[in-house]
Amino acid sequence: MTHDCFLLLALTGLLFPTTAPSLECTKYNVNTCQDCIQSGPGCAWCKKRNFTKTGEPDSIRCDTEEKLKQNGCDEIVFPKSNAIFLKNDKHGKIQLAPQDVRLELRQDLLAVFNVTFRRAEGYPIDLYYLMDLSYSMVDDLEKVKKLGGDLLTALSGITKSGRIGFGSFVDKTVLPFVNTHPEKLKNPCPNKDTKCQPPFAFKHVLKLTHDAKLFETEVGKQLISGNLDAPEGGLDAMMQAAVCGDYPSVGQLVQKLAENNIQPIFAVTSKMVKTYQKLSEMIPKSAVVELKNDSSNVIQLIQDAYNNLSSRIILDHSSLPDFLKITYDSFCPNNIQTKDKPRGECGNVRINDQISFQVKVTATKCIENQTFTIRPLGFTDQLIVRVSSRCNCDCDEQKDLTDCSGKGEIVCGICKCNNDYNGKNCECESKGQSSKELDGSCRKDNVSEICSGLGECLCGQCVCYASDVSNKKIYGTFCQCDNMNCEVHNGYLCGGEERGRCDCGECKCNLGYEGSACQCKTSTDGCINERGNECSGRGRCQCNTCQCKTGYQPPFCHDCPGCQSPCSRYISCVECKAFGSGPLQKNCSTACSSLTFQSELSRGRTCREKDSQNCWISYTMVQEDGEDKYTVKINREKECPQPPNVAAIVGGTIAGVALIGLLLLLIWRFVTELIDRREYRRFETERSKAKWNDADNPLFQSATTTVVNPRFNGQ
Repeated sequence: MTHDCFLLLALTGLLFPTTAPSLECTKYNVNTCQDCIQSGPGCAWCKKRNFTKTGEPDSIRCDTEEKLKQNGCDEIVFPKSNAIFLKNDKHGKIQLAPQDVRLELRQDLLAVFNVTFRRAEGYPIDLYYLMDLSYSMVDDLEKVKKLGGDLLTALSGITKSGRIGFGSFVDKTVLPFVNTHPEKLKNPCPNKDTKCQPPFAFKHVLKLTHDAKLFETEVGKQLISGNLDAPEGGLDAMMQAAVCGDYPSVGQLVQKLAENNIQPIFAVTSKMVKTYQKLSEMIPKSAVVELKNDSSNVIQLIQDAYNNLSSRIILDHSSLPDFLKITYDSFCPNNIQTKDKPRGECGNVRINDQISFQVKVTATKCIENQTFTIRPLGFTDQLIVRVSSRCNCDCDEQKDLTDCSGKGEIVCGICKCNNDYNGKNCECESKGQSSKELDGSCRKDNVSEICSGLGECLCGQCVCYASDVSNKKIYGTFCQCDNMNCEVHNGYLCGGEERGRCDCGECKCNLGYEGSACQCKTSTDGCINERGNECSGRGRCQCNTCQCKTGYQPPFCHDCPGCQSPCSRYISCVECKAFGSGPLQKNCSTACSSLTFQSELSRGRTCREKDSQNCWISYTMVQEDGEDKYTVKINREKECPQPPNVAAIVGGTIAGVALIGLLLLLIWRFVTELIDRREYRRFETERSKAKWNDADNPLFQSATTTVVNPRFNGQ
């Protein structure tokens, strides 16, 4: 479409599914100017030739611009993000300026430029009338057929160049959207007497034209149609069916409307206004207006909606990769301002009003050349933004053959050596060794950094850097040592210079001091026991306090409450020393050299243990200073058990068994007698109670038997 502004009027009666970067310089593993400027937006590089001192690393050249100036550098490389206007035409009907910008972005450093928009008068407008032809819109269709001249007249009141077009939609011609019965496909209207056209998804009826008569003629040919379900295919029609295979998402619709500068106006009945307002919130530069049941107010709705949309300016950009960030500051009429928004937006912008936006673009990494566009939604004006990176240094040195020992060239203040040469001034010849072999001699092991990352390998030897920290020295074969990495006491390294000094991570204490941080004096007065021994020989004196071995308790490591008793451990020594027997009798003096035997002891641990002959030996032990050293006093009298009397044991056993048997027999006889007497008494009692009569005993049977001969009848 050739016109600059396009309005899409969707007429339907039902809803269808539808901070400023830090200026600090945090550098890590910086060796070149390029490494430096990629370390952070606040990092600058000093390209002054003799800026570093002997032993100082080239990373000293990388710092904030302010600190480099304080250190005497007057040749500083500090690339900044730039915005260069390639085209900035503000004449004629151009509303957006500039039109073409090139951004040179340094990583994490903002590029800022201003964009102005002036709302022009008489901006060309195309109105495309997209109508729902489902049966519920039958009266609205009759009204629209007569609107051609009125619509163009309304457009002429807004712009001198207006065109109008027409399209229609119903729904997809498949279940469940429409009734697929052959008869219903021919005439989908509920009233068979009504002349209807078959259902369809979308029809482009009339292209954009200035001819109002042609509009009325073509629209007059349209017939109402019908569908099965309540929602119609309005969004599908807006995407013109070809874009999506099914109902499009709102996101897809927003994208296509923005690409084609379309501002949709949803003219809906009163009961659907709230629903479409929610949809409009998701579609930028859209409006919802309330349509009367017969569409009689459609012209006024278009005028009001256009005025509202055209006075609202939204500045947005095309899709961006993740590493490009963009925000907008908006400066609107009546001194209304917004800051750091994802898009620029101003309302109530009148004809010939000029508003401005400040656009801020950041690249979070070095990127290849990119292009994106910025434009006000609903207008064809656009700003092309061409993005490139500033990740390299442009130092522009003049070559001097005397620099770098004639074996290299200066690049941003440091030597880039030719092959077979290295060193700060290319003074070291590799002599056939590869740089990897030379570097290997500067590593403590295969996994460590060259010179511990704190020095430079020159000719196979480490030259340690001078530290940025005052009074700090880096030294050692592999620059692995310094004089600052030690413990602190009372806020001073190794207690201060009076007490000691830090040497390669360990405090070297001066005479009279000790401890990991030289925090203690070397006096041992508090560790000497009453016998004049330090910590009883079972600990060491540290900071004038005994540090006892496990189990022993301060202050002098004398007692060990939890230790195992020595009594059972030394019974064999006591037996062999006092009685000349036991398993150690042959080497008693050697095995028991830690024991001293005395006849008298005033204190100690009392022991009573069995010897090898099963006799009890009593003795007293006192632990002396040191470990496993005891003084022992032995009781010379053993307590041995007497042998058993076998005869007495056997005799007693037999007698006991006999007595037990006799006792059991007597008990059995007594119980038997007791039972018999009880039964006899019961018998006597029963006999005395018996009463006899003269009747025959029913149990008696006579011995005489009489047999009767049936043939003999008493004769």
